[in-house]
Amino acid sequence: MAGRTSAPGQSVTGRVLSILAVFELSPSARSLSEIAAESGLPQSTAHRLLGELEEWGAVQRDARGRYQIGLRLWELGQHAGRQLRDVVRPFLQDLFGLTQETAHFAIRDGADVLYIDRVYGTRRVPQASRVGGRLPMHATAVGRAILAFEDDWVRDAVLAGTLVKRTAFTKTDPDQLRRELEKIRGQGFALASEEVRLGSCSLAVPVFQADGHIFGGLGIVLPITRAHQLERNLPILLGTAQRIQAGIAHLPPSALRPATRARTQPQP
Repeated sequence: MAGRTSAPGQSVTGRVLSILAVFELSPSARSLSEIAAESGLPQSTAHRLLGELEEWGAVQRDARGRYQIGLRLWELGQHAGRQLRDVVRPFLQDLFGLTQETAHFAIRDGADVLYIDRVYGTRRVPQASRVGGRLPMHATAVGRAILAFEDDWVRDAVLAGTLVKRTAFTKTDPDQLRRELEKIRGQGFALASEEVRLGSCSLAVPVFQADGHIFGGLGIVLPITRAHQLERNLPILLGTAQRIQAGIAHLPPSALRPATRARTQPQP
């Protein structure tokens, strides 16, 4: 479970982070006992630290006394990736204006894709991702659009890891995924249908840095009933991806450095 880091000699900082990590996979409110169990901390320790976090504004309690992420922590989090979001947002808005479809931009974070920004359409479509949220690379169109152009060791590590089956349609066979990634490299775009959430499908294209290295993925989401309309939006996505590539060229390397979590490092 998220946040289970009850190693001997754990620092105060580590204990606080283990509490906050409880909310990483789900933002729903949690009771003290749930937080203590999921963080691996004694209930008395969790209670004391939660009190300090509440006083600072990192967490807050609802009417039932359950804890949830506080507004001050949310406000602080808005500074993360702001340079990148400020560059990408106008292009996403333009993409939405041209397609009238929900559009999003994501980068790789370990074996997941991290959604940097999203513009929601008014047409009803099941939502699986959110800004700041993560989804497995192998099950998403943006994830596969990125993974297809990643270094060999990254692809090998992701496909050798745990490939979670989110729905009955999620592709989890490594050999099948390798063939699909090869196809994506050839055609320049990725498709996914109901692999993360039933009722939705998506089209995505890669976004490269100026030096040719893969940086992120740009995608749109439609209801599965309109899956036949996905590829007609491909020229618009490709054009927008080129504009984003030009837009990020001036950003400092720190804003373009992809995350590499331990689970995607090559094995010795």
